[in-house]
Amino acid sequence: MENKSPYKPTLTICLAEIFGLASIAAFPALLPIFLIEWQLSNTAAGWVSAAYYAGYMVFVPVLSGITDRMDARKVMAFGALIGVFTALGFAFFAQGFWSALVLRFLSGISLAGIYMPGLKLVSDATEGSLQSRFVSFYTASFSVGVSLSYLLAGEIHAVAGWRWAFGASAVFAALAWAMIMAYVPAGKPLKSAANPGVADFLTVLRCRAAMAYVLAYAAHMWELFAFRSWVVAFLVFSLHLQPPGGYAGSPTQLAFLISLIGLPASIGGNELARRYGRRRVISTVMLASAAFGALLGFTAAWPYLLVSFFALVYGVMVTADSAALTAGAVAAAPDGLRGTTLAVHSTLGFGAAFLGPLAVGVVLDLFSGTPFVWGMGFIAIASSSLLGPFFLYVVGANALSTAGRDRQAQ
Repeated sequence: MENKSPYKPTLTICLAEIFGLASIAAFPALLPIFLIEWQLSNTAAGWVSAAYYAGYMVFVPVLSGITDRMDARKVMAFGALIGVFTALGFAFFAQGFWSALVLRFLSGISLAGIYMPGLKLVSDATEGSLQSRFVSFYTASFSVGVSLSYLLAGEIHAVAGWRWAFGASAVFAALAWAMIMAYVPAGKPLKSAANPGVADFLTVLRCRAAMAYVLAYAAHMWELFAFRSWVVAFLVFSLHLQPPGGYAGSPTQLAFLISLIGLPASIGGNELARRYGRRRVISTVMLASAAFGALLGFTAAWPYLLVSFFALVYGVMVTADSAALTAGAVAAAPDGLRGTTLAVHSTLGFGAAFLGPLAVGVVLDLFSGTPFVWGMGFIAIASSSLLGPFFLYVVGANALSTAGRDRQAQ
């Protein structure tokens, strides 16, 4: 008898996702080096960081939407293969702002092919009461991939230079491709042969229950990826303000821990949402994250050990709502349009992820030279979370309080 347990395929898909994300944080992890070597302004650096999410945003509607009609495994394998070539391209050809901008944009296509199609594969394999939990495992694995990307880039750069760091990420993307082709089970596309069209997206956009989570997710993504794009630069700035002889841990190693802690935070947040109510838990987390994050930038001159601890705490807060939001959108998706819902979810989410790092770079340049430059930068990072509860309780007010899907998501 065929083994239909969802545990093994979910683990395999999660591992492929982690390997496929090897280059996602390579540029943010090495941002202080590029600021000096390429003489980048903060705004220019923000554009390069944002370009990655722009590539994702442009291509995810197609690469995620088509998984309702074709095998999502093929799309995920395509994304991993793109990751191999774009990481090698950065390693061999990146010379400054324009080449980095183009190559990071192309790298975002890899993420578009991996992340949401992989989530579609997980949700296809885990129908029923376990779906929310397994979706949370997959979305939390994203944090593992990001954290290992920080660590890989920082450690390899320290011994061999940044080009080798990007080359190593290409090797991991190749491993992801091999794993997908050999071990990831096929997806479950709809039997209809019709091509996805505008009507599918309009159906999702009219679904208030799904769009409440989608819009709250966009607010979350602004905060999360603005923080991840600039956290190493902030920690380096803090280090420069410390007296000689104090604690001076590696910023990339700390960024690794900050991202890694997102795994239990995201899973734990979803479990709390299942138990105590999805909207209530998400809103509480987002409001607390906005308040704490807005204050974090003003602590840069405090003892570095304390700054590091606060950054870790913020890393928990900024990821604790991630899986709960995505699981809510999956459960609230219109019938037969889960892939299209994920496409809308991810397009708007990573559209915000594109704008966040860029906005922070502009703010840092505007307040450059002032003692509160990073305080204003973190206000720009964290304030977006204030919109999340608004979307959940206003946009989804009637839909989420009456829909059976919302109870299933909890």
